[in-house]
Amino acid sequence: MSQTYPATGKPRDLAPDSSKASPGGRRLGVALLVIATAQLMVVLDSTVVNVALPHIQRALGFSGSGLEWVVNAYALAFGGLLLLGGRVGDLLGRRRMFITGLLLFSAASLLGGFATTQAWLLAARAVQGAGGAIVAPAALSLVVTTFPEGPRRSRAMGVYAAMSVVGAAGGLLAGGLLVSYTSWRWVLFVNVPIGIAAALAARMVLPRGERRPGRFDLPGAITGTGGVAALVYGLSNAATSPDGTSHWGDAKVVVSLASAVVLLAAFAVIETRSRHALLPPRLLRDRNRLGAYLMMLGVGTALMSVFFFLTLFVQDVWGFSALKTGMAFLPLTAAVLVASAAAAQLIARIGARPLLLSGAVICAGGLYWLSQVTEQSSYAGGLLGAILVTGAGLGLLFVPLPLVALNRVAESDSGVASSLLNTGQQVGGSIGLAVLGTVAWTVVSDSARAQAHAAGTAGASSAAWRAAAYQHALAAGFDRAFLVAAGISLLLLVTAITMIRIRRVDLAGH
Repeated sequence: MSQTYPATGKPRDLAPDSSKASPGGRRLGVALLVIATAQLMVVLDSTVVNVALPHIQRALGFSGSGLEWVVNAYALAFGGLLLLGGRVGDLLGRRRMFITGLLLFSAASLLGGFATTQAWLLAARAVQGAGGAIVAPAALSLVVTTFPEGPRRSRAMGVYAAMSVVGAAGGLLAGGLLVSYTSWRWVLFVNVPIGIAAALAARMVLPRGERRPGRFDLPGAITGTGGVAALVYGLSNAATSPDGTSHWGDAKVVVSLASAVVLLAAFAVIETRSRHALLPPRLLRDRNRLGAYLMMLGVGTALMSVFFFLTLFVQDVWGFSALKTGMAFLPLTAAVLVASAAAAQLIARIGARPLLLSGAVICAGGLYWLSQVTEQSSYAGGLLGAILVTGAGLGLLFVPLPLVALNRVAESDSGVASSLLNTGQQVGGSIGLAVLGTVAWTVVSDSARAQAHAAGTAGASSAAWRAAAYQHALAAGFDRAFLVAAGISLLLLVTAITMIRIRRVDLAGH
């Protein structure tokens, strides 16, 4: 069954592989379980390792700056290779690359768990990132090509979208459990059985998919991958340090960001002229799709601020353990799950735009509430309500955004279209850490200096007073970061109002 694009008249396939995927709903359910498991594993790995960083530092002798590369090596490879990973899936077959990515991710996790040197672990983390860059766009495009448009795809997208937040929150809890009761190595080993089981199941339940004619856009791959990697690297090193030292003027940051601008500009020129573009310009000519990509960029920025700064807040200000921190995020996870399920049911009735508008407003309200939490607040009285509201807003955003971005995308382009969503979220996270980190640590430093001056004037210099003063400074800095994140959520609202025009019938199926 096919339909023509309103603007171009080109035929497109509607759920072209769904007939291969399932003789009934049961097999579609198993296929969704496999896809969701893979997405959960890739997202979970971005946070599960964070909890284990102090243990990794002691075991392998990392310096403070070197330890950052345990996170950055994964983020750079993942973010830099996403576009290429999406196009590889389009050309070589999504199921094939999905399985390949899972096995690569699992093998790297196994090798990383056995690491005895810093270089060994960093190399394994980079390979993990490469595997994730293959799995993530393949997983999202498999949702599109396996599930027919309409309620089935909306429900499947709801499950997929929920995994993006559940994985991030679950990583904190899983990391706390594994580090507390086993070893830091198990935050890597745990991926191995999950990845292998998902790869074996994928071979049985996912549509085969076929190779497609076409060549790799090598100049585009080099400039696009290099540009995104340079951008992520520059932003990762740009944030102001906890002591208030700004790094935006550091040579490596300036060179990285300047290189990113040059490479991405070259990439844009190459893609407009290439017959086999890595990123076909036609994908960005649709206003709804472009709006969805911009909104996902903003969601990534806000989401990273929630997990990063809230983790620091409850540990450094309230003194929560790693395990207790993970448990503190469980209500957020529940809110995302409930809101995602509701969005999947509502999108066929009211369309995507009302969900995006309400999600942006609710998310902004939750982040503003978070900005009012202080060191004297309690979890139940101050934090719980704020994270429930924020989680509800995120859940309403995560379901319609992929549906809007992938609506009316030719099946041959679904991989690269999916990778753009993942790239937006990844780059958004880097922007969040760089910009909001600068805001937070600048306020922390200024507040600490002001209180130290006040203490000197008043003659208060006890250790207990200094500890309380620093906790207050941390709370003030993190609150300011949440306030800026709330402002970013309002920009999401503006984007939804001005750019999203998709009709309910466009997502209802046929």
